[in-house]
Amino acid sequence: MSKSNYVIRVHDDPAQVDARAWDALLARQAQPTPFMQHAYLAALHASGSACPATGWTPRYLTLRDDAGTLQAACPLYLKPHSRGEYVFDWSWAEAYQRHGLDYYPKAVVAVPYTPVPGSRLLARDETARAALVEAVLALCRELGLSSLHLLFGHPTDIEACLRAGLMLRHTVQFHWTNRVGTPGPYRDFDDFLGALSQDKRKKIRQERRKVQQAGVTLRHARGGDISEQDWNFFYRCYERTYLEHGNPPYLSRVFFDEIARKQSRHWLLFIAEREGRAIASSLIAVSDEGAEKVAWGRYWGALERVDCLHFEACYYSPLQWCVDNGFQRFEGGAQGEHKLARALLPVRTDSAHWLAHPDFAQAVDHFLAREGRGVAHYLDELAEHSPLRRGG
Repeated sequence: MSKSNYVIRVHDDPAQVDARAWDALLARQAQPTPFMQHAYLAALHASGSACPATGWTPRYLTLRDDAGTLQAACPLYLKPHSRGEYVFDWSWAEAYQRHGLDYYPKAVVAVPYTPVPGSRLLARDETARAALVEAVLALCRELGLSSLHLLFGHPTDIEACLRAGLMLRHTVQFHWTNRVGTPGPYRDFDDFLGALSQDKRKKIRQERRKVQQAGVTLRHARGGDISEQDWNFFYRCYERTYLEHGNPPYLSRVFFDEIARKQSRHWLLFIAEREGRAIASSLIAVSDEGAEKVAWGRYWGALERVDCLHFEACYYSPLQWCVDNGFQRFEGGAQGEHKLARALLPVRTDSAHWLAHPDFAQAVDHFLAREGRGVAHYLDELAEHSPLRRGG
């Protein structure tokens, strides 16, 4: 079908979208991440991790001009649940149910299981981005869906959604940022610790010392240096973490095979060892291709319990690696006030929402206004407890 001078197509498999064209369009965006690359999204689907059987039914939209050039695209999923999103709308679903209405299926523009802020509405210009939002909303209405949710979007995405009438929602994450300005980025980990208040600096050193005194050392490997044996061990740890909480893991072993093969340079693995045997691991995503070098804490698991090892493997060793390699930012993922004491500072993340039912839309709009004020107050409160040394 064509609309606003674009040819719009809906794809039920990421593999139907040209990978080179998708990635070229992604590279033009304000905040591209490895998680929005075609290889990552296709691996989620092909591995059975994010597919109709797990409640993620792809309906990727592409907008092309008359010459066939890709002008805009986004990953859209139809969902019968709200799992794996990290922007929680369970109470909205319950309210629908109490009134005898169906909240599911709904639609999300998101990267499954990945609460990483970044560009979601890929477009060559703002005209194409606005047309993409219009096309997504038209599809939601055509399918009779209750709602549309764009999660962890870049401000350009959010602005396009707000102009189309969607509602704004804020959440909080914790990110580490390298020092900017004089005297420049941190020289080493001790220089970074010197920027913290005395109690936080002392606490981090104590926690790292506990791991050392337990006889645990950490090694790391990146990209092609991560062996098959290392990947196998990582998955044992990852799977164990989920099973200990009574759930199967979201991501299959095949998924990690795919990203290790197609996105090798974007993965950094830490493995903790004691007495010659591996006991825990954490997987970090990295990107150093653009103007900003960024790392993302992603997955963790352990086969043995060691006090403070989680902090060492998921925060301190990755942060030390970021400092040593000149990275500007490390994102610790969704939620977790404990990250503040580890020098990951609170940042606001945004999503946009549309509800088809006018009365529920009005009620949610009022709720989001109240929630937004609460988030702003929460951020102010967290700022009062910054781990950074005052005047440092």
